[in-house]
Amino acid sequence: MENRLRNYFPLIRERKEVLKEIGESSGLQALFRSWMPERQEEFLDFCTGMKGVKILYDSFFKEIMSPEYTPGRLNHFLSLLLGKKVVIRQVLPNEGGRIADENTLLVTDILVEFEDGSLADVEIQKLGYAFPGERSACYAADLLLRQYKRARDKRNREKGKFSYKDIKNVYVIVLFEKSPVEFHSMEKEYLHKSDWSFDTGLELDLLQNFIFITLDIFQKNMENKSIENELEAWLMFYSTQDPERIIELINKYPMFRQMYGDVYEVCRNMEKVMGMFSEELREMDRNTVQYMIDEMQATIDAQAAALEEEKKKHEEEMQELIAAQAAALDKAMKRIEELERKNSSESAE
Repeated sequence: MENRLRNYFPLIRERKEVLKEIGESSGLQALFRSWMPERQEEFLDFCTGMKGVKILYDSFFKEIMSPEYTPGRLNHFLSLLLGKKVVIRQVLPNEGGRIADENTLLVTDILVEFEDGSLADVEIQKLGYAFPGERSACYAADLLLRQYKRARDKRNREKGKFSYKDIKNVYVIVLFEKSPVEFHSMEKEYLHKSDWSFDTGLELDLLQNFIFITLDIFQKNMENKSIENELEAWLMFYSTQDPERIIELINKYPMFRQMYGDVYEVCRNMEKVMGMFSEELREMDRNTVQYMIDEMQATIDAQAAALEEEKKKHEEEMQELIAAQAAALDKAMKRIEELERKNSSESAE
């Protein structure tokens, strides 16, 4: 099969060259052999350009989209997504701010502060969490509390009076590689933005904003369609390994050529890229195990609920039966009493 990507990125190496370098190092060779055959082929395919690299691998995403080293890229994507120009002022540590230990299913989690003081958490999930709405709402509340504490402490240091106007918007932005079941009822929609409103028309800024992007559903919607705008281009960049799509992407939007060039530059460093890939495999294994545990727990919970409902139904049926029998017995006793009175009356005559 022709390797067309090499026509655009001459630094891509051939398969035999990659295998030769691996074979010359006992450490790399041992690492390569520790992978399952399908993982070996996946690694060789993206290193040699037969398939594109999965940009959503944590290591590659942070290498290509780092808000510290290449802030313009994430700025541009988030500006398109939010529909307004945003500039990242700094990357913030997560400070263990999760409501619970939820790092097992997260591929990437970047918390940034914009110039206006707003906070945005950008998450990438290979396998979507159960209860995505409830979980995201809890995390948005956690971000608001973090903002509140920072704003209050700053006012105290400056000897000023705290105002809730000091608290800015928070954004929870989640890209799902495999989206949770809740999203599959809307198979034509892959970009979901929250829009708070009141039934009276009252306008209040509630500060919490949610954006969910289902990349698996996006890919289904893009079958046999061309890329029409920049936002579609970004989502294609994040979600495709198809060389033909990558070529379409870099021809329509040349800015992605540099990003892919950076990816293939990383692939030239065999020790680094194998270490990155090995770490991704470990994370994927952890994700899969956790996902299976969550699904099993959901099944167990559903079965328990069904059993409880069945038990409740049987209890209600039994109570109805007992009530009916009691009513019948009461009716029979009254009939017996009537007959006894009638017999007594006839005997007296």
